[in-house]
Amino acid sequence: MTINIKKCSLEDSGLLQEISVETFNETFKDQNSPENMKAYLERAFNINQLEKEVSNISSEFYFIYANGEIAGYLKVNTHDAQTEMMGNDSLEIERIYVKGKFHKHGLGKFLLNKAVEIAMERNKKSIWLGVWERNENAIAFYKKMGFVQTGTHSFYMGDEEQKDFIMTKTLIEH
Repeated sequence: MTINIKKCSLEDSGLLQEISVETFNETFKDQNSPENMKAYLERAFNINQLEKEVSNISSEFYFIYANGEIAGYLKVNTHDAQTEMMGNDSLEIERIYVKGKFHKHGLGKFLLNKAVEIAMERNKKSIWLGVWERNENAIAFYKKMGFVQTGTHSFYMGDEEQKDFIMTKTLIEH
């Protein structure tokens, strides 16, 4: 399998919207009400919101392609774009999503390693993310990749408050 990563630009906002809705829906629709899913998707992934996020200099999006087909994406945040104030020494992985048909091919690990590479280039001391407490596969993956739970925060799916585990990985200085 040939894997490529491409940084997203404003011109990619339409494709970003498609992959965002598809992967989020695929990942969470079975555990959430249709009303809450619809409300979240419309708020988080409307084109104006995504264009605003892509234009933020403290956020970056990357598409991952497998054999030329878009397979998922990564969103990282620094400074004031982080969803929790973790300080300027931290990089947040806000989103890391891979289409179901590409699961178990190492693409999530590839994207996670890209985030670590970005953090190291920017001399960050840690990377962190929020993961839904009921997303057991993702939690196991992050633990395997060296993350530990360091806290919790609230995440709203429509009008339903859910709990995310905050997981952090300390980066070794070279």
